[in-house]
Amino acid sequence: MLLVCCDIPSQPLKVVINKKKTFQTIDGFGASDAWRCQFVGQNWPDTKKEKIAELLFSKELDKDGNPKGIGLSMWRFYIGAGTTEQGDASDIKNDWRRAESFVDVEGNYDWNKQAGQQWFLKEAKSYEVDKFLAFSISAPVQWTKNGKGYNGDNKDGEINLKPEHFDDYAQFMVEFLKHFKSEGIPFDYLSPINEPQWDWEKTSQEGTPATNDNILKLIELLNTHIKKNDVSTKIVIPEAADLRWLYSNFGKPERGDQIDYFFSPKKDIENLDNTISGHSYFTTWPIDSLITIRQKLNNKLSEHPNLDYWQSEFCILEKSDDIGGGRKRDLGMDTALYVARVIHADLTLANASSWQWWTAVTRADFKDGLIYIDTGNENDLYDQESLKTDGVFHDSKLLWALGNYSRFVKPEMERVDVKLNQDKPLKAQYNDLMLSAYVNPNTSELAIVALNYSNDTKNIDLSHYDIDNMYVTSKDKNLESITVNKNNITIEARSVNTFTGFLKD
Repeated sequence: MLLVCCDIPSQPLKVVINKKKTFQTIDGFGASDAWRCQFVGQNWPDTKKEKIAELLFSKELDKDGNPKGIGLSMWRFYIGAGTTEQGDASDIKNDWRRAESFVDVEGNYDWNKQAGQQWFLKEAKSYEVDKFLAFSISAPVQWTKNGKGYNGDNKDGEINLKPEHFDDYAQFMVEFLKHFKSEGIPFDYLSPINEPQWDWEKTSQEGTPATNDNILKLIELLNTHIKKNDVSTKIVIPEAADLRWLYSNFGKPERGDQIDYFFSPKKDIENLDNTISGHSYFTTWPIDSLITIRQKLNNKLSEHPNLDYWQSEFCILEKSDDIGGGRKRDLGMDTALYVARVIHADLTLANASSWQWWTAVTRADFKDGLIYIDTGNENDLYDQESLKTDGVFHDSKLLWALGNYSRFVKPEMERVDVKLNQDKPLKAQYNDLMLSAYVNPNTSELAIVALNYSNDTKNIDLSHYDIDNMYVTSKDKNLESITVNKNNITIEARSVNTFTGFLKD
């Protein structure tokens, strides 16, 4: 007699939360308006740009209980350096990567500049986005050493700013803060330097290097002007171009070891936020690097128990076996899952309290946006001129996967310890099922994010927790609301899932 053995369904993996073991408090999830919002916000038809804003900022649900948007809790506003006014003389050929300046050569201010970005800023305010950050990547061109918004051939690592204009640059940024405060949009944070480790010699965009000494001089002046002008904005630094410059010199001693330089001990600057920020570029592949670099960063941060870490900019630049490199847009799940895994690593290994994507809207054939715009004409999808006034837009799976975090992991939530009742090495988890959990200590509101990187479905047991819903992003779902059976929940292969509810005592 032949016996045929049937597959026995595996028992669901039990989720175990230890709410007494807490980690970082969440500050928020964000994205920036650079550079494409300038034309979309100023010129596109209202119905289209309003829908884009809804996708980015809305916290509302539709009639089926699905989120209308990803509910970003932080919006980054780019303070331009005036390369738009220079036109072709700026040397930046692509005018989608130039920016206007609020101050001219004579020192006169025009607050009508950057109108498209201001449109999105006001929309973010109307959607009650929690926090606003302004960032600058170059001084206004009239104050730079070479009269340009990029650095040119200077290789000494010094900031592209004439010594006599340091104070002008600081005062300009504080005038910006004062103006928008008077308009009812007080900025919570100001980031005056961006990726100071690069030399910014190429004519592709605005940018400047800066040594740690340069940064210190600038933020001391900013602090003075902030105090004089009764502005409550906090200064955040240094937006390191690579996480390794935060905890080591990484070949650039004058621009590295930035945690120790600024926070061992913390510089005596009243309005310097107790936060260090860096970018996750070039640290995400292979998996060993993704893990070990963040573990090293966390080891350094552990020497400064009151110092928060922000991952403040990321898109796809480095090549990987999983998704290739940055070139060619990908609206599907492969890039979404890759980025979700980076978010998971930054939150759980480096204890990032904020995670911020590079640019909210893109017209490029590149993996750098949440929402993609084009002409709709397959023969000329990326025509620069016609896209300045109209076009079509596409949401991406990346948008919605970020929403699995940004929509439900809210400011003031604390990350808490969560495990599965299985013994799997850390590296293996990064190609399988990854969990993180967050609780509001005052309301007990709970969010669990489950990222299934594998090609197999998984079953989990959440019966010990008061779960009311799950939201799924997968190849055919965009934060789709699904009612759950807490005893046996199926996690789709290649999906990002958020469970919401309350954590019982």
